[in-house]
Amino acid sequence: MNLHLDKVDAKNIWELVKLEVKESQAEFVASNTVSILEAYTTITAGCHALPFGVYDGETPVGFLMIGYDSLGWKDEPGVAAGNYCLWRLMIDKRFQNRGYGRQAVMLALNYIRTMPCGPADCCWLSYEPENTAARALYRSLGFVENGEMEDNEVVAVLPLT
Repeated sequence: MNLHLDKVDAKNIWELVKLEVKESQAEFVASNTVSILEAYTTITAGCHALPFGVYDGETPVGFLMIGYDSLGWKDEPGVAAGNYCLWRLMIDKRFQNRGYGRQAVMLALNYIRTMPCGPADCCWLSYEPENTAARALYRSLGFVENGEMEDNEVVAVLPLT
């Protein structure tokens, strides 16, 4: 496995929007097209969104997106202020159950710890309460639910120090 992250750009956008999760998972994660649109509108609003393709060598296997500080959402959790967010994670249905999700989160956290957008104390994320696979993955990486909700999703936090 030669997993790495590549920023979304004109060269890779079209192969990334073709990736998709299993039909049974579609209710848990937005399409990559929607995610890239959200990144664009977040950036044009003056906020921070960092979309990446997840690659094994030259093969696109997934997508993830990082946010920083306020993302301009109407009901942002309190933990959003001054912190990073693992905003989106998806692994294409053809590449699931191979450890790519865990490795992608670890790569994202390593990148976040370089503080690319500014200093922060933690990284937060949210997931649907019914998404037991996401809950198990994030708990195994040290994320702890903090009691907040974001748009009916459970918020979990990981200290960066």
